[in-house]
Amino acid sequence: MNRTKLLAILFPVQIVIVNILSFFPEFVEKYYSNGIFPYISSFERILLGWIGFSVGDIMYAILLILALRWFWKTRKTWRKQYKANLLKVAACLSVVYFAFTLIWALNYRRMPLHEKMGIEKEYTQEQLIDFTQRLIKKTNALHLQITHSDTVKVVIPYAINEIYDRSPQAYAQLAKTFPYFTYDHQSIKSSLMSVPQSYMGFGGYLNPFTNEAQVNIKIPLYNFPTTTCHEMSHQIGYANESEANFIGFMASTYSNDVYFKYSGYTFALRYCLGNIAKFDEAKAKSIAKGINKGIRKNFKESKDFNKKYESFIEDISEYIYDNYLKANEQKDGMETYSKFTGLLINYYKDKEL
Repeated sequence: MNRTKLLAILFPVQIVIVNILSFFPEFVEKYYSNGIFPYISSFERILLGWIGFSVGDIMYAILLILALRWFWKTRKTWRKQYKANLLKVAACLSVVYFAFTLIWALNYRRMPLHEKMGIEKEYTQEQLIDFTQRLIKKTNALHLQITHSDTVKVVIPYAINEIYDRSPQAYAQLAKTFPYFTYDHQSIKSSLMSVPQSYMGFGGYLNPFTNEAQVNIKIPLYNFPTTTCHEMSHQIGYANESEANFIGFMASTYSNDVYFKYSGYTFALRYCLGNIAKFDEAKAKSIAKGINKGIRKNFKESKDFNKKYESFIEDISEYIYDNYLKANEQKDGMETYSKFTGLLINYYKDKEL
């Protein structure tokens, strides 16, 4: 058996093994997420973190060009050699899947964060409404602390690179309470594909092969700290998007920087209002009236940004990513992002915001 055929056969075998591991989250948590993964991720961040541009984005571009070149060169061979060509494609996918799984993606199979923290994730509509009202009070106070006027929107006075430099400091504060959120060896990059990401509806992504946190530089700046902290949570092994939202919020709000706190609380507030609107739109609008006008101006920045880049591309990318998430232990797909409100509500049930 030649190497190409062997690799092609191993592709479905790998998928079966990874799905079996889904039944053993404690094993994955102990031996992968808290075992070999921290060494892999730290090595990659040390290796690439000092480079001022996104190595991962360039790698993706090169791989795309090589793939298109191969398909172009073999375009006339598919009728007679389709079996050989399909084996080559399967062999290539097998290698990519192996690297993807080993370097990062087994984290999808780890123990759920709510179990690790000993909190529930379910909540009632009443609890959501009560928490949202508490959140509004806290966010209004932060807004006034920054602007001294309830009608002025917040403008973060930092350059993007300064936000990147301040983000590990936010994690350092969070790790004092939760050591398992410790973040070392900064590797945060501005994505070279920020415009395509904007049309796709994404604020950033983690490159699983290089462990670089990629942030979309087109998003409104007041969102930037929490978006950055969200992507950093993926770097330390939290693959679930709901958990990454929760950790991104926690890192932002545990920060000593008032602009990071504001970014985190407004981030959570938008999600909470959105979740209320799903079952009672009138109630969401009524509650939103209690939000300072300046905060609503910041929210309008986000709305205008989304409208500017609205297109069919976002629908396609969300459909693909929705199914990708469902295939990786996130049964709610894109809805997973908003599920972090359950973690927030239950974590702060007996605590002050």
